Amino acid sequence: MRYLYSISQTVGRSPRETTVPKLLSDAQIRAYRRDGYLCPIDVLSPAEAAHYRAKLEAAEAAAGGSLPGPYRHKPHLVYTWAQELIRRPKVLDAVEDVIGPDILAWESVFFTKEPHTEDYISWHQDITYWGLEAEGDVVTAWVALSPSTVQSGCMRVVPGTHLREVVPHADTFSARNMLSRGQEIAVEVDEAHAVDLVLRPGQMSLHHVKIFHGSHQNRADDRRIGFAIRYLPPHIHQEVGADAATLVRGEDRFGHFELEPAPAYDLAPDAVAYHQRVRDRRLAILMRDAAQGSQAPHAARAM
Repeated sequence: MRYLYSISQTVGRSPRETTVPKLLSDAQIRAYRRDGYLCPIDVLSPAEAAHYRAKLEAAEAAAGGSLPGPYRHKPHLVYTWAQELIRRPKVLDAVEDVIGPDILAWESVFFTKEPHTEDYISWHQDITYWGLEAEGDVVTAWVALSPSTVQSGCMRVVPGTHLREVVPHADTFSARNMLSRGQEIAVEVDEAHAVDLVLRPGQMSLHHVKIFHGSHQNRADDRRIGFAIRYLPPHIHQEVGADAATLVRGEDRFGHFELEPAPAYDLAPDAVAYHQRVRDRRLAILMRDAAQGSQAPHAARAM
């Protein structure tokens, strides 16, 4: 049996051996390390993607037309189908190929753009306000539940920017910016080198926590629905405050995060109460040092 070693090794920590890649080829793993993203990866069949979209839209209908703002974040703590989605084998196989066999789901969030609307995501680096150690193997799996095209406002990335340091960001709290603080990169972004991550329903992309990325408005006739799951290995730690994550594969030998329970059924009262406690702690981390009075309108937006 041959072995691969993570190229992102913490100083003082022995290299972790992992077995032969489970889903990605060696070439794909090298491309992810070099470029900071990988796209597309088939993880769900079209029928499975339609199933999860139907589950989401049934939950939206039951809530009066859209998910309550809090439930767009960490929906896996209150909906059994979202808990199932963060554990999909092919999703985890691809994630394991880039961060190793022990995996925590730190966050999940729906990025839904309605047809012909002005919502957008500015250029940013995910790690900026998360409080996680900046040099860790943190990866986002972005799963498409509807077509994510140039017209519908698919994600765009600037390859190789994950190798840079975290750059300055400015908080805008723009009403149409889908990010929690309306944050945007405060240095020039060379959009001429941007790549559009086009996905069919059931495909996903992977992107590194430091890559420059954003997206335009949805000019298509269908909703653009993406489910972003933030995965990290358990050796990563939160540098700001108490935090929680869900163990989805392997084991946690470090104990840096409170391990989250799965809901017994959709919107179980104990799960709803737990979700609120965890989300309040997470918002305190994300919105620290934000301009006073600016937090409330954006508290339900993307993290």
